Amino acid sequence: MATYKEIRGTNIEVLSSDPSNPVEGQVWFNSTSNVLKGQAATTVGAWSSGNAMNTARQSGYGLGSYTSALMVGGVPGPAALTESYNGSSWTEVNDLSLGRQGLGAAGASNTSGLAFGGYAPSGSPNFRGETESWNGTNWTEVNDLTTDRQAVAGCGIQTGALVFAGVGTGSPLAITESWNGTNWTEVNDLNSVGRNRAGTGASNTASLCFGGSAPGAMAQTETWNGTNWTEVADLNTARQQLAGAGTNTDALAFGGEISPGKLKITELWNGTSWTETTDLSSIVGANAGPQSGTTSNALNFSGNNGTASVAITEIWTGAGAGLTRTFTDS
Repeated sequence: MATYKEIRGTNIEVLSSDPSNPVEGQVWFNSTSNVLKGQAATTVGAWSSGNAMNTARQSGYGLGSYTSALMVGGVPGPAALTESYNGSSWTEVNDLSLGRQGLGAAGASNTSGLAFGGYAPSGSPNFRGETESWNGTNWTEVNDLTTDRQAVAGCGIQTGALVFAGVGTGSPLAITESWNGTNWTEVNDLNSVGRNRAGTGASNTASLCFGGSAPGAMAQTETWNGTNWTEVADLNTARQQLAGAGTNTDALAFGGEISPGKLKITELWNGTSWTETTDLSSIVGANAGPQSGTTSNALNFSGNNGTASVAITEIWTGAGAGLTRTFTDS
């Protein structure tokens, strides 16, 4: 039988601690823990537990990336709370000017973003059009949506965002508005009305909308090219109050609910179809995640587990990522 050195051209390293950046196929003996370890690549994506948020809540919205995110608004409240994530832990920062739930948000990081729309039961009207801009320290009110509404979806960045779907004083909506850094402009509608839909996309010219209710749970997916929405392949599981991350050609959909049950289902979008992949660790609906995440790295946080609001954070690592394994003799 060939030895490791004959196969790899080197002996197994003896190290007092695991290497900080192991490469695929590398094997070493950790002399501190007295175990043999090696670096493999994941074959499918998986969720792992991260540090919890400071305040449990649901029906807020996330923006940013998996290492630099914000969670804004939600209930109990409706909350004005904002929490910032640095890739490891959450810190409470300055509140929104208007506490609300069912709002949308957009932004590439925890230093710049928008929050818009939502529901504020203490106000009049309850359905809101206020937009607030985040500079990394404070929220500042800027120009309102053209249509007041809640249960919206949003995506994009601080200077180029999109808001779509939702509900106002009547039935669910298909209305889409585009933000140019100063004003909202109504553009072409979605093909299907809906509320509590999810959105992904890093700009207001390329976006994805999926799931929702009208009022029953929806599986419809639509892609936006900067001018029009086109209906494409449905989710495998119709659901509302779910979250997503990615682009209009490469996205994740996770969590949500089919009333009254919460879900842990995760699906991957490849630009043509959805494929079910590894579930979240916990069932959760009315959850959030930064839409600028990717199918390689994303976050899921907050929501409702069917009993109460939660403060959970889960971290998605996509297929092909490095994974350290411990070898045993079994």
